[in-house]
Amino acid sequence: MHVSAINIYPIKSCRGFSVPEAEVEARGLAGDRRYMLVDANGKFLTQREHTRMALIDVHATRDGYRVEAPGQPPLEIPHALASGVESEVRIWRDTVPATLAGEDINIWFSQYLGFACGLVYQALDQHRPVTNDAAEFDDEVSFADGAPILLISTGSLADLNGRLAAPVTMDRFRPNIVVEAPPFIEDSWRSIAIGSAELAVAWQCGRCILPTIDPATGVKHPRGEPLETLRSYRRVGPKIMFGQNVIPRKRGTIRVGDSVRVQ
Repeated sequence: MHVSAINIYPIKSCRGFSVPEAEVEARGLAGDRRYMLVDANGKFLTQREHTRMALIDVHATRDGYRVEAPGQPPLEIPHALASGVESEVRIWRDTVPATLAGEDINIWFSQYLGFACGLVYQALDQHRPVTNDAAEFDDEVSFADGAPILLISTGSLADLNGRLAAPVTMDRFRPNIVVEAPPFIEDSWRSIAIGSAELAVAWQCGRCILPTIDPATGVKHPRGEPLETLRSYRRVGPKIMFGQNVIPRKRGTIRVGDSVRVQ
């Protein structure tokens, strides 16, 4: 078993990109979901409600990121906001500190989405704890939904696609780490090592409606696929499980091609 892909999503709920290697930090892969869009009240924005976010492209540059969207000129943002006004923002049940981006950046996103919104950044001294019962007292997370890292095996996607009339791609599920491995073997893992990093496989990922949105078009599937098919065999109580939420236990570097060592 080995790592077949590593994905970074710099801005929550926008497009990401694949990298050959990444640094595992306490709050997730370096650069992953450190930015987030919020509305005028400081509440986070998501593709679940604003499907046009699926078309916001983010590319890595030497100094930061180049952001593109239909009808908008390219936008350059840095790897990190060096300074700025700090404010409290809301993501799910958490109220956490974040650094506000400048007005020019906010206008760009507001013009594209059609309502007032802004970009915020999670600085190194701004922390958000992991609140799941599987977490330890000092575990933290970026602006990801609940855990620092999401992992899925290629076999799990292949199993799903074998049941679908129209196959879907892995980017529907937005994993950080994709492992070449048999279907759902990740469900049995509790601790793994990849490269120089060690990771706790903490809890299964209960899926929202986001996988029903085509990442190429931003359009929801009219019959709710692939979730409707997953519901038939991956339902646990009210939730549909696909992928594993992972918490770093030892920082390190991971690379595509690294073996996955189950501990």
